[in-house]
Amino acid sequence: MKFGIRKPSLKRSFKARTTGKMKRAIKRKTNPFYGKKGMGLIRDAKRTAYNRIYKKATFSIRDFFKFK
Repeated sequence: MKFGIRKPSLKRSFKARTTGKMKRAIKRKTNPFYGKKGMGLIRDAKRTAYNRIYKKATFSIRDFFKFK
């Protein structure tokens, strides 16, 4: 498990913002359960638990510049 700061990847962040938009729109229209809260826990509980811990244990450089 990683602790501390995450190393940013411009390539991955660009791909996540551009290529998945159409796929997500199609999945939302066809699958009534896509993107609903709690579906990750049902589909893959181990991954969900790992991601929750990872999200709390690490932080990004962008988190320093977010003002809420």
